[in-house]
Amino acid sequence: MTIIVTEHEHRSPRHTTHYLAAGPADGVPMIFVHGWPELSLSWRNQLPVFAGLGFRAIAPDMRGYGRSSIYKTHDAYALEHVVADMMELLDHLGAQRAVWVGHDWGGPVVWTIAQQHPERMHGVASLCVPYQPEGFAVENTIPLVDRATYPQDTYPAGQWDYQLHYRENFAAAQAEMEADPHATVRVLFRGGAPSRFGQPAVTAAVRANGGWFGPAGRAPASPLDTRVLSEEEAEVYAEALGRNGFFGPNSWYMNAQGNLDYANRVKQNWRLVMPVLFLHARYDYVCATVGTRLADPMRAACADLTEAIVDTGHWMAQENPLEVNANLVRWLAARLPQVWPGTKN
Repeated sequence: MTIIVTEHEHRSPRHTTHYLAAGPADGVPMIFVHGWPELSLSWRNQLPVFAGLGFRAIAPDMRGYGRSSIYKTHDAYALEHVVADMMELLDHLGAQRAVWVGHDWGGPVVWTIAQQHPERMHGVASLCVPYQPEGFAVENTIPLVDRATYPQDTYPAGQWDYQLHYRENFAAAQAEMEADPHATVRVLFRGGAPSRFGQPAVTAAVRANGGWFGPAGRAPASPLDTRVLSEEEAEVYAEALGRNGFFGPNSWYMNAQGNLDYANRVKQNWRLVMPVLFLHARYDYVCATVGTRLADPMRAACADLTEAIVDTGHWMAQENPLEVNANLVRWLAARLPQVWPGTKN
């Protein structure tokens, strides 16, 4: 059976969301939310699989990306606005609830939906980025830094130094990524490197190095890591980032206080009671959750948590889609059997 992935657009007076869709229109929605600096294309290996199982598999371009709305102020990229986009999309799909799956910044999006709108989800799954009940801001992750790898005197912000670079040098960070989007994509999208386990991530020295790419002010030429992207896929990412620029994607990092305030409004919902799946990337050295304390707040705040480790780097859904999909299927069957296509409720 051939699964067709189609392109769609939902427009409202406040926002336009471009999205990919596959599977029966009356299937239970599974909404896959990408992160930085990606596209709905990031879920190309998930949409046909879950559509084939009978779900309505959806992957939007998030605000600031692809063919969805682009905004010119940092505060437009606060989680409160992103969540409103997703609620509009769910309404547009004609569904009350969905299974939400997020990666990278898509993780904070789906975690925040679980906090703010628990009635709109069957369950939530996150790849790489664990739940932070008090809100998604670097102030909540720096205290969890592994100081054996990141001594306080050398790496005060640990692997999260790059987020402070955005705050302090936003225009410079934007410019160095936009100098050559094709090269930027090739540098960023790389598979797991077991040999680097236990070593400081490159993101820990961004400010000390004078930027993401040092004095050159632009990404160096590097070979494409075809474990993650094909040449054609890399071109799609680079074209979209070259057309839209990095202001929107990077602005997601500029709303710490707003995101904290948003979470604090629903403190009574910080403990999540719906089924939760978290997939650790063993060789993700920024969102380093294997052998660290980074996932501890999530463990304390989820009543029904399933965890698994995938032997990949950060881009796990693209590097090892077979294992990611298998973990999602097992979790759905075990913890959410009532949403399985064909199940009589």
